[in-house]
Amino acid sequence: MLSGFVAVAAWSASRSASAESDPWASLRRPGCFALIRHATAPGTNDPSGFRLEDCATQRNLSAEGRAQAVRIGDLFRANSIAGAGVYSSQWCRCLDTARLMNLGEVRPQPLLNSFFQDRSREAGQIAALRRWIAELDLSKPTVFVTHQVVVTAISQIFPGSGEIVVMQRMPGGQLSVQGRLPTA
Repeated sequence: MLSGFVAVAAWSASRSASAESDPWASLRRPGCFALIRHATAPGTNDPSGFRLEDCATQRNLSAEGRAQAVRIGDLFRANSIAGAGVYSSQWCRCLDTARLMNLGEVRPQPLLNSFFQDRSREAGQIAALRRWIAELDLSKPTVFVTHQVVVTAISQIFPGSGEIVVMQRMPGGQLSVQGRLPTA
């Protein structure tokens, strides 16, 4: 009986280790999700006076960024994730990234919006985002397309354009980085 317990414990530990070393395996597990910085959009700041409802007033994906977003979706499918719950910032570059990935219906989520130009919103927005994630059904693959400042605030990682940061919601609501997947 003891040898059976040891075998099960060893198998369980090896599954955990392989999931931690393979971010794609983590993403296929319930309780995990992908934080993705939008694909390549030239520049570092939106023009003054930009409006969420008018893409012409914002930084948008370049041709390279649009192709990158398609490749990100292809990466998910190549790693056995053909569909996902997809949530996006309301910025056009995030919505376009999410749509071009073609992983499922894109749901705008204001908690994923950038606070780059108004850092006074960061603490309250990130606290609300963490509460929302704590309640979200993560039983199937889930993707958040957002901005560098949001990814960094949640993960302490400064992502490149289109980079995927795989996170796990732990018991008690803490969030743990499971791996990084550059896509550029």
